[in-house]
Amino acid sequence: MTDWTKELKQVLGHAEAFAARHPRALTGSLVGLLSCFAVTAFGVAPLAPDAQDLPQTTIAEAVRSHDLSAQLADLAEHEVALSRNDLTRSSDTADSLLKRMGAFDPEFAAFLRTDPHARRVLQGRAGKLIQVNALPSGRVESLIARFPADRPELQSTHFSRLRIERSGSRIAAILETAPLQSQVRLASGTIRSSLWAATDDARIPDAIASQIAEMFSGDIDFHRELRKGDRFSVVYEGLTADGEPITWDGGAGKVLAGEFVNNGRSYSAVWFRDSVTGKGNFYTMDGQSKRRAFLASPLPFSRVTSGFSMRMHPILQTWRAHLGVDYGAPTGTAVQTVGDGVVESAGWQNGFGNVVHVRHSNDRVTVYAHLSRIDVKKGQRVEQGQKIGAVGATGWATGPHLHFEFRVKGAHQDPRVIARASESLTLPGYAKGQFQQAALAARTQIDVARSLGQGVSDAD
Repeated sequence: MTDWTKELKQVLGHAEAFAARHPRALTGSLVGLLSCFAVTAFGVAPLAPDAQDLPQTTIAEAVRSHDLSAQLADLAEHEVALSRNDLTRSSDTADSLLKRMGAFDPEFAAFLRTDPHARRVLQGRAGKLIQVNALPSGRVESLIARFPADRPELQSTHFSRLRIERSGSRIAAILETAPLQSQVRLASGTIRSSLWAATDDARIPDAIASQIAEMFSGDIDFHRELRKGDRFSVVYEGLTADGEPITWDGGAGKVLAGEFVNNGRSYSAVWFRDSVTGKGNFYTMDGQSKRRAFLASPLPFSRVTSGFSMRMHPILQTWRAHLGVDYGAPTGTAVQTVGDGVVESAGWQNGFGNVVHVRHSNDRVTVYAHLSRIDVKKGQRVEQGQKIGAVGATGWATGPHLHFEFRVKGAHQDPRVIARASESLTLPGYAKGQFQQAALAARTQIDVARSLGQGVSDAD
């Protein structure tokens, strides 16, 4: 037996003894070290046509490693910290939260219960992002909580970060405000029952689902024209807090591009911001604005319970012309103005209950009735898509719904017909070159999003 094989047996013996004493500290690094322990290198002169006439030399050299026993001992002394992420729950206590995170630390739990800043981890709405760093013994080294910023005006751009850290025998909490970061996300889905259900299945935030409906509202009546099997692909901004996707309301940014296939016909759009005016809008891939003067509906998601036609009045029990469209939706559902304008009146009006009238250009007026809440005042200027109130059942109403009317020079018109016939905005000439670049990039992203969705469909 050669000297180096004897040495190898001795080191393996040390390693076996170490494993018996410290089974948890024995890691893959041991395998890596042993693989480098002893190597015998051979060099043979290259063979040429007359190689048999050339002298050949064999060289053998043993390569010695450092003391493996000392390295294993150092590894045993090192205590590895464990890190785990989760969301707070409404039922959490200080002890149950730490236990779920794999930590047992009565001192740290007591700090969570008593410190004013630390108590915020357990108070308020559930869903805060929690990261706990603890030793294998269960002793917590730090806890970081991320949740919406305290100031409402900052919640779309910033988040609150609460750091609770242990330094020696002292535990301290620091509350900070930090900016949110955005990252591009791709998603795709198929309509089974409704757009809302499909976006939920695709794990698309509600805010993005609303923007999808807004983006294609001029092409598709989402209340009447959706078909089972319709498909959509979307590219959007997802907001993160320290790289972690946020789960609270406002966790989604802007839709950047999208495609919707409705009843076999494909529609696509891309978000583009005019660098001169600073205003953004959705455009088709050939530069035609997706935005019309009026949205197809004041509610992104609802169902039409009564159209623009003759009907039996539910309260008066007589046949009457229904001069608007009724949308069924839960009380409190946000109502948006369908176009830019000025609030002509806002208040109580007999059978309409709480009602808002908005005057638009060319002597056109829209009416929003039976509201549970009014969020605008007479004379206030409003923009398309702005929230003006909430669905309710005030006035002559048998249940929560929105009664919506469209009047042109005092005459009632079918709102859905007016929306589709309304004029569209145009892309300024100076912006066309920049837009073409944005559209090209959007096409590529939509193709990728679509392929991801096709893969899921094939798997189903």
